[in-house]
Amino acid sequence: MRLRNIPGSREAIGACEYVVPEESECAGKWHEIFGNENEIHTEVGTGKGRFLMELAKAHPEINYVGIEKYSSVLLRAVQKMEENPLSNVRFIRMEAEHILRYFAKGEVGRVYLNFSDPWPKERHAKRRLVSREFLDRYRILLTPQGHLEFKTDNKDLFDFGVEETEPARWEIKEITYDLHHDEKMNQGNIMTEYEERFSSKGNPIYKYIIRPCN
Repeated sequence: MRLRNIPGSREAIGACEYVVPEESECAGKWHEIFGNENEIHTEVGTGKGRFLMELAKAHPEINYVGIEKYSSVLLRAVQKMEENPLSNVRFIRMEAEHILRYFAKGEVGRVYLNFSDPWPKERHAKRRLVSREFLDRYRILLTPQGHLEFKTDNKDLFDFGVEETEPARWEIKEITYDLHHDEKMNQGNIMTEYEERFSSKGNPIYKYIIRPCN
């Protein structure tokens, strides 16, 4: 999918109070940034921010950090935040592979991955956000009780993610191949823009919840 570049988007998000500057030394300092000791959750690839902001509204006791690498996409999330501010949401524009620069060991209680880029070519497998390379990064930043939730409509990507868990030493706690017809796992589900679009066409949504093995 080609993304339309919006002139001035990087400058606009840089001027927003809800966006943490890329050059910030925020690892280990998120409680200071939010001004409280609430648990930190993050969404990697937050897109236009719908999922994260709906989640933040439902759980004001949790602090949420949305990570997005495209300025033109993050701008949409920032504009939504400026219309309806939420004190428990912050954004940061960054590449996901640099996530350990911005979070300290054991600082995050939950990681969300929603409809991530499938990187279909085999030579790009390490770039997939559910690859063992990324799972190794998430393992470091998660709390001992933390876990990761992944949703997608892409069966090949989902199967790849499932296959990566064992060699990366993660365990699957819950899994479904048809989220919207799974009464247990769909309870409290917040849909992303992509999820709403794909499911309206009858596409099943796949989801798993995993955590690192001890």
